[in-house]
Amino acid sequence: MMAVYRASRPVDVMALRERPRQAHQAGFFYRDTEFGRAAVKILPGEYFVSEDDVVLTTTLGSCIAACLYDPGAGVGGMNHFMLPERPGSEGDSGRFGAFAMELLINGLLHRGAQRERLQAKVFGGGQVMKSLAATQIGSRNVAFVAGFLERERIPVVAQDVLDVYPRRICMFPAAGRVLCKRLAPSGVPEMERQESGYRRRMACAPASGEIELFQEQA
Repeated sequence: MMAVYRASRPVDVMALRERPRQAHQAGFFYRDTEFGRAAVKILPGEYFVSEDDVVLTTTLGSCIAACLYDPGAGVGGMNHFMLPERPGSEGDSGRFGAFAMELLINGLLHRGAQRERLQAKVFGGGQVMKSLAATQIGSRNVAFVAGFLERERIPVVAQDVLDVYPRRICMFPAAGRVLCKRLAPSGVPEMERQESGYRRRMACAPASGEIELFQEQA
């Protein structure tokens, strides 16, 4: 099937801030000077879908970001989840894989995507926290998202997963283009501090160095 590209619409930060937000949808907007456009920062438990000329960004350790795109509709989106599933029966949190994937897919379908045309690019699952090495959270996250996408018959066209690197991900949703930057080991302590903070907050909730150049994941 040939991709049907349509012109994406430029949008400014103020316009993004004024739009109504859905539950679990990212809400941190800023002007990215590197790419010269409005940007959306995706935090753990959040997702965002757009057909506009914006960039979606997130930083990953053992977490996963799934980037889904429909080349026919010219719409894409990204999520960021921390664990495959929530212990017990409650799973209605975007920080857990199954719910995060359903949020993203439903958001895409609502914007005109068709499930049979979706393509996936997957990132993260790095073993960056020594304190979590025994839990294999990163590899469990990768196994979960691979299994989920296989069951949903969504092909994975690119990925950068596992290993020991934190990663910064930038997605241009209207084109389906994704850039991945592996952070040098000197950035691991900061990532470990951030992930530890996220996990502490999850537990309390109810039931610097050199960086490689961006490499496009075609």
